Amino acid sequence: MDIALIKLLIDTGLFILIWIVQLVVYPSFLYYSEHDLNRWHAVYTQRISIVVLPLMLGQVFFYGYGLLVDWQTIDIFLCVLIVFNWLVTFLSAVPLHNRIQQANNAMQARQKLVRVNWLRTIAWTLIFLINIIAYYAK
Repeated sequence: MDIALIKLLIDTGLFILIWIVQLVVYPSFLYYSEHDLNRWHAVYTQRISIVVLPLMLGQVFFYGYGLLVDWQTIDIFLCVLIVFNWLVTFLSAVPLHNRIQQANNAMQARQKLVRVNWLRTIAWTLIFLINIIAYYAK
């Protein structure tokens, strides 16, 4: 299979996933009681990690590999967006999930998670759009 197609498939998966999370999953956290969210959140984070982590690791691997083999200027920009998403994920989103799980100012953390996640939503949308345009321009 062509590496460009693999990257496009991964980007498509992340694009669809992030919009579902942004429009459905994270806003739904605002409607849970503290007790119910605390119980559900542990299950949710474990299950979503099974989907998200392979996609994120695959994206890093295939874009990193692409940089080593045959890169273009646009690839560097896409890699910057990918690194940005990793930073937002592990420096902002994961700590907010931890606060939600600990029920420590959970409502404030839930609201902030929805706002912070817009950064990842925009970045993964840009990655997807740029990659789909580049893929079909070939």
